[in-house]
Amino acid sequence: MMDDRGLYLKAKEAMANAYAPYSDFKVGAAVLTAAGDIFTGANVESASYGATLCAERAAISAAIAAGVREFSAIAVAASGTEPAYPCGICRQVIFEFGPDIRVIVGADPDHLEAYTIAELLPHGFRL
Repeated sequence: MMDDRGLYLKAKEAMANAYAPYSDFKVGAAVLTAAGDIFTGANVESASYGATLCAERAAISAAIAAGVREFSAIAVAASGTEPAYPCGICRQVIFEFGPDIRVIVGADPDHLEAYTIAELLPHGFRL
């Protein structure tokens, strides 16, 4: 099974593919499926800022497109010097697939933090 550090390093690799010409803030994400597979994504900025796609949603979208619906963890790596926590929209999308999904963030692979998505988004929206 993939450990937190390994998943974070996969997110860091994905960060290299980010398209961030406006902010120069590159983000990569790696989502671990319940079956042990990994899907990655990178942020894609747009001149129309609302159309920007976050790395977390890109990774989850790649998994969904492959037919996966069960996740155990997601790691986020960014080009800044501080951990990059998922934005509110990404938190809600992660929560959609389960309140116990682990979210791993860190400034580097030697300084990681892990939370459940329910800790980061208490009372997440459900229909």
